[in-house]
Amino acid sequence: MQPATSSFTHLVCPECNQQFDADSVQTFCRQCQSPILAQYDLATLRNIFDPHEIKKRPRGLWRWAELLPVRESCHQITLGEGDTPLLDAPHLAKGLGLKYLFIKDESTNPTATFKARGIAVAVSRAVELGIHSFVIPTAGNAGGALAAYSARANCTTDVFMPNDSPLVNQREVQAFGGKLHLIQGLINAAARAVEGYSKHESDSATYSNDCEWFNMATFKEPYRVEGKKTMGFELAEAFHWELPDVIIYPTGGGTGLVGIWKAFTELKAIGIISAIPTRLVCVQAAGCAPVVHAFQKGNPRTETWQDAHTIASGLCVPSVFADRLILRALKESQGVAISVQDEEIVAAQKQLAQTEGIFTSPEGAATLAATKRLVANGWLQPNQKVVLLNTGGGLKYI
Repeated sequence: MQPATSSFTHLVCPECNQQFDADSVQTFCRQCQSPILAQYDLATLRNIFDPHEIKKRPRGLWRWAELLPVRESCHQITLGEGDTPLLDAPHLAKGLGLKYLFIKDESTNPTATFKARGIAVAVSRAVELGIHSFVIPTAGNAGGALAAYSARANCTTDVFMPNDSPLVNQREVQAFGGKLHLIQGLINAAARAVEGYSKHESDSATYSNDCEWFNMATFKEPYRVEGKKTMGFELAEAFHWELPDVIIYPTGGGTGLVGIWKAFTELKAIGIISAIPTRLVCVQAAGCAPVVHAFQKGNPRTETWQDAHTIASGLCVPSVFADRLILRALKESQGVAISVQDEEIVAAQKQLAQTEGIFTSPEGAATLAATKRLVANGWLQPNQKVVLLNTGGGLKYI
């Protein structure tokens, strides 16, 4: 069988519409301080894309190759990521008075979190463009994933991580051969350390080949979101191309939320789905809720959250680079943003494990805590199809 070919055409800034060359190494729009997003030849795909053919391909996210940015299949680096289960949650649904409740369980990915999706695509595209050294600021899981995929691709990685990150994340990076740098402070402090690590600065979106490494920070490069959007493709397929009514998503940097919405808009553009009825719910921890605060105030941008703290390390992102994209997706989907207390997260994690046999990450448990709130205030209706995103396995947090 002939490998599917990517229809990737160019990159664009969603704020100023400036286009960037798809086959040069790119970062983000310096003029707008905005992520840049991959664009595809959707008009051509509308005539040739066959979802039934996609289903016949080997399992994994690379079966969506036409809508991913890697040109040649020989550069598709994989550890078996994608095609995670969509689990029915009948006991929780009954207790909440919901008819349809599902959990998209990303804990079955390599390194046990959804980070594998974005990192797999980003590393693959970077290698295709000739990059072999990476650096990343991370709360933990993205660093472990990058170290794993770098090892798979015979590349090198430096990981900057808060020194109070879960020990398993620290050891994971080292196990895969990554160089670990522990930083005093939160992920924004790690990001500043990464910037200071640079020996060369560029005034454009184009990466300098004189640099010794490439920054894989959230939305500071264009391709992690492309891997994350495959969650949206899989959800659409699982619901037989009739999308769920509500997706409840734990939001730190927001790559997956933006990616899922991007996936739905692309599927609509190529005629696979006729409408996007899905409302997105952004869930944050009460101790670090910059998106929730901006959404509730009707502000177009987030502000850096002061004294950020939560047991859900993946939600402890005080400064959100893709804030405009996240808020836009919530507005376009007629969604909502909600914060939950750490005590609610702990209780929800226990309930998920003891009621449905699913040991989620704290971030994943936050979605159930939010669901309870949304049922109680009437925002969720009994007959709606509701999907909770569990972004990782609870064992990584013990």
